[in-house]
Amino acid sequence: MRTGALSRFTILDATRVRAGPTAVRVFADQGARVIKLEIPPGAPGGDDMIGGREHNRADYENLHRNKESLTLNMKEPEGLAILHALVKQADVFIENYRPDVKYRLGIGPEDLRAINPRLVYASISGFGQDGPYANWPGFDSIAQGMGGLMSVTGQPGEGPMRVGIPLADLCAGHFCAQGILSALLEREVSGEGQWVQTSLLESQIAMLDFQAAQWLIDRKVPQQHGNEHPLTVPTGVFKTADGYLNLAAIGNSMWRRLCEALEVPELAADPELGSDPQRCAQRERVNGAIGAAFLKRTTAEWTERLLKAGVPCGPIHRIDEVFADPQVQHLGITWPMQHPQMGEVSLVGQPFRLSRSPRAAEPTPAPHQGDQTDAILRELGYDDARIAELRGKLVV
Repeated sequence: MRTGALSRFTILDATRVRAGPTAVRVFADQGARVIKLEIPPGAPGGDDMIGGREHNRADYENLHRNKESLTLNMKEPEGLAILHALVKQADVFIENYRPDVKYRLGIGPEDLRAINPRLVYASISGFGQDGPYANWPGFDSIAQGMGGLMSVTGQPGEGPMRVGIPLADLCAGHFCAQGILSALLEREVSGEGQWVQTSLLESQIAMLDFQAAQWLIDRKVPQQHGNEHPLTVPTGVFKTADGYLNLAAIGNSMWRRLCEALEVPELAADPELGSDPQRCAQRERVNGAIGAAFLKRTTAEWTERLLKAGVPCGPIHRIDEVFADPQVQHLGITWPMQHPQMGEVSLVGQPFRLSRSPRAAEPTPAPHQGDQTDAILRELGYDDARIAELRGKLVV
């Protein structure tokens, strides 16, 4: 029996690469039944891209845990009939094809919702379902560039810089999950599903937040500021006696506490540095002065000293150091999983918890292609002879 807050829902997952699987993972981790629809072995169009099984096994396990796998060729009438049978029982169908593909296959939102009006149909695209760029191929780095993120990332004068994680993909996935949950909640009132749409480009622009507001409201074009905050000084990365420290001394009271902890009272007393706008205007002078002070102690010493003074700061971890950090371990963000080939491994968990609805049981490994095909078809009433026939035709 399934457990978890979303265990009553069934999700049909026709996604690939990263943004779509990220959305689906939210539901799988909260106990929903997720059936991953995959191209049968030998049929054209298999998943050979980033996030595919053979490209990066660790990535694949992290993206596709807690799912079932059904091989299904939706280009064939018999495959489409199987999909229709599944849709009758499903709550959500999610896809991230190019916008025109679903209509060529006959599985667009109108087609599937005609079969099940309660179905929530969700689409993730690169640039939207219509418009001049609708059929452009969508990739994270392209959306980061077109969505403005690369123009405000990196050191000034060094050219645009991609963020080190697939931020547009991940945000599109999570925004899509939010949209699906909103539609499921609305369905409790109306009794009907609807079409949820998002794109990498929209999601990336939404994440610009205050940088976007600077242009939309103040008509100022934000620039690159490297590790520093564009609107307040001092913030960013400072070298210490043995490494680096991240600092966020925002506002006048923190500025004064920082100067006291650094033993540079003359900076706090300087009337030309009494506000954030004044310090921003003299960014190089401020950073140079406090940078010299930071060289006198280690990162650990400064962290303890500044936190005691109420100044936000912290070390800068490598990825291995992140997971060794005692607070990270206390939060339990990693989930252990027993894998039949790799033994005990850990996955990155969901960054939220519910007080009454614990997550589903220990994660299950990402399925091998078609692991549950026979079982799912039997649920739909297909016998072994018919399943064998469908396999022979590469329908499943």
